[in-house]
Amino acid sequence: MKIITVIGSGLIGRSWSMVFVSGGYTVKIYDNQPGQAAKAITEIRKQLEELEGAHMLRGELTATQQLALLSSYDDMAKALEGAFFVQESVFEQLEVKQSVFQDIERLVEKDVILSSSSSCLVPSNVFSKVQNRSRCLVSHPVNPPYYVKLVELVPHPETAATVMDTTHALMTKVGQAPVCLKKEIDGFALNRVQAAIIAESWRLVQDGIISVKDIDLVMSEGLGMRYAFIGPMETMHLNAPEGLEDYMKRYGEGITRVLNSFGPVPDFLGEGAKSIYNEMRELIPSDQQHLTARIQRRDQLLMSLAKLKKEH
Repeated sequence: MKIITVIGSGLIGRSWSMVFVSGGYTVKIYDNQPGQAAKAITEIRKQLEELEGAHMLRGELTATQQLALLSSYDDMAKALEGAFFVQESVFEQLEVKQSVFQDIERLVEKDVILSSSSSCLVPSNVFSKVQNRSRCLVSHPVNPPYYVKLVELVPHPETAATVMDTTHALMTKVGQAPVCLKKEIDGFALNRVQAAIIAESWRLVQDGIISVKDIDLVMSEGLGMRYAFIGPMETMHLNAPEGLEDYMKRYGEGITRVLNSFGPVPDFLGEGAKSIYNEMRELIPSDQQHLTARIQRRDQLLMSLAKLKKEH
């Protein structure tokens, strides 16, 4: 119960590998492109050493000790030997994931847990070609998983309760914050909530109510300040003298009125979207240099926030 195999050595695969070794697990990384898994370990080494230097390395082991738990493979069968848990992190394409899991199932014992990092493909589709679906689930991380700890555990209709429990315990042990969906739904929970925020933000900008810059401030300097520590349900519960029911008695009618005023789902690719694209590009140009700098800034801020949350 100490070996985990990560299938795919891209950004998410590398992030999962870093998370799992931080919890003391032996991680075997596989990639079907020769040499890519080895390159991933080189990148992970750089990141872990930087994190250690910034006193932000997760877990109780040093960077050197964590790196010693990593190994790379170009042979899937060898990578899967001894694993009790497999975390697939390949392209977000249904046919690719289905094919990968068919290959994995042929090479592992029947009690090995098969987990997908899919962000939007429901388990019943991802695992449709797997014979034993009781040991399958989606473990959807949030990018970047090393700093944003939420993991959505989404069961296949046939997933055994023990598989959900074991995965929940694993994710908790390695320092993630797992949430369990009771059944699958398109977009899972996080992306459905995110889509609602995106849609209304887009409508407000498109309808000339507010600018791109200011709608982002509504979240970063307003709602996001609270939501970094408590969610919308607790926010409501704390915002009325007698809790959630009292809140709804006071504000439920107004919330219903506002919700009924929402427009249709925006056309994110139509002519009307171009002005929003341009406004965003004025704030942050879309060239690689500017985007990379902002991504690095985002990760630094998330690292600081993660540290603050840990201290509190």
